[in-house]
Amino acid sequence: MELRTERLILREFTDHDWPDVLAYQTDPRYLRYYAWTERTPAAVRAFVQTFLDQQQAQPRSKFQLAITLKSNQRLIGNCGLRMQSADAHEGDIGYELAPDCWGQGYATEAARAMVQFGFDELQLQRIWSWCIADNIGSVRVLEKLGMRCEERFRHKERFKGQWWDVLLFAMLDEEWRGRQ
Repeated sequence: MELRTERLILREFTDHDWPDVLAYQTDPRYLRYYAWTERTPAAVRAFVQTFLDQQQAQPRSKFQLAITLKSNQRLIGNCGLRMQSADAHEGDIGYELAPDCWGQGYATEAARAMVQFGFDELQLQRIWSWCIADNIGSVRVLEKLGMRCEERFRHKERFKGQWWDVLLFAMLDEEWRGRQ
């Protein structure tokens, strides 16, 4: 599977991608909103292997793709859409990006392609996502997609010695179509 945007190619992961993922997942800026305090080669290999395993599922219900730049094929993150089952009517999206690529619209561009895939190809009725409320960059991505904040869960996650609020965003198929 491959999705193309103006500047990006979202493609299936390969087992050779883990060093690129390790490179951005070890950046302290990346780790800020995750429970992880560090990332090891073994952990990142297992992380990528999860996506490789999902590719083999029949029928497939999880689509986590590597985000690469069209200009140089550099892997800069990943974006995915996950459903509970292949015949589900809703799915959730998630994305992560190398910190040196933040603020350039890549996350929004990749997530928009994944949302379009979910509504157009998978015929989903609802796509949702959640993020740590303090992660303003992620909040902005979801808002730019046209998702609306449906709920704020106070002190939902605890890591790095503190409680974090979580925001739940969602969009319906008809809302997506109205924006196109």
